[in-house]
Amino acid sequence: MRLAITCNGPGETAGWLRPLLRELYAIRPEADVHVFYVPDDYASGAEPQYVRDMFPKAHVYDVKTYLAAALGRPIAGLPQNFDLILYLGGDLMHAARLHRKLGGRFATYRFTRRKYARFTELAFAIDAKNAAAMIAAGVEFDRVRLTGNLAVDGALVEAAAAPEPGTPADGILFMPGSRGYEVDNLVPFFFTAALAIRRENPNLPIAFGISPFTQLADVRAAIEGGGDPRVFSKRGQLVETLAGPVLSSPDGGQRFPVLRNALAAAKQARLAITLPGTKTIELAAIGTPVIACTPLNIPEAVAINGPLTYLNRIPFIGVPLKRAVVVGVSRRFRFHTQPNMDAGREIIRELHGTLTPGRVARVALESWGDAAWLAESSQALRGLYTEHVGAAGRMARGLLEVHP
Repeated sequence: MRLAITCNGPGETAGWLRPLLRELYAIRPEADVHVFYVPDDYASGAEPQYVRDMFPKAHVYDVKTYLAAALGRPIAGLPQNFDLILYLGGDLMHAARLHRKLGGRFATYRFTRRKYARFTELAFAIDAKNAAAMIAAGVEFDRVRLTGNLAVDGALVEAAAAPEPGTPADGILFMPGSRGYEVDNLVPFFFTAALAIRRENPNLPIAFGISPFTQLADVRAAIEGGGDPRVFSKRGQLVETLAGPVLSSPDGGQRFPVLRNALAAAKQARLAITLPGTKTIELAAIGTPVIACTPLNIPEAVAINGPLTYLNRIPFIGVPLKRAVVVGVSRRFRFHTQPNMDAGREIIRELHGTLTPGRVARVALESWGDAAWLAESSQALRGLYTEHVGAAGRMARGLLEVHP
């Protein structure tokens, strides 16, 4: 089978592509897989090499090469024909364009559009609601497969790895996100919250789980820069030690390990503090209680779905327009995390609006010490996505059934 896949940012790479390729190669080691990274302003740029390192058999193309292929330019080593084109992240138009250029059957995961429904031969849905939406958009009933959320399988595999030195056993793990503005502002923001927690509880284990797509140089620049003044953060240092990098207060009195396998660390932690996104689904899958922060201190920097995310680029009026849109979107939804939306209640504690490190620290300490909430939240989160376990295998087999 010759398969082309479109993908984009960190969440799609780690949460969707990684578990699928792991299962696909396990079932069909000789599969000829070509991964195309499509334009995404919030990608780190490290995703293609991450996939090359993890799956040496795969052919992985960066955004520049994808654009050349989409325009019909010859690409060295790129086959002229494919059996399947699979959407697995980015704008659907990119997968549709590759379908027109490279042929093969068209498949999609989670998302579809009416304009593409007529030639969609396979649509993988995460749940019954998603399946119904695909059918309503025009995909034929017998072409929709209820698969489950790929991110659950990815989380379980990652969390099963041996924890790194510095893992905060029974403590708190901060996970500040991988987008540029998140690294720049949330690393110092959460660092300042960690300092406040340590003032109240000097012995509480605390660490930072940094995305594998984030460069240490960017973490260093963020902690030394202290973020935008509107996030009320303190500067620190990134120090390389024999045990690994740490975030340190200027006087060296407080140090917090920087870990790469965040989910393995989160499995050992009592509490994780992060942002809404794929990580909250992954943390739910392993049953780690979560505080999810939606800081609107710099609303014009926040990513939102669709073209409105670029409003701040319009001269003069763009920034205030983007602020108004982001605040409006935030207020429209009761919950910002998918696990809470799926549960219909607050299993994950959410903090919205203009936040301070002190407030996050206060809620973190209260939550860390609330044994009843921790137990109830962990059990509810763990049970929320049980039926999704095995989604990657189901999807891999579904692809192979369409084209053995």
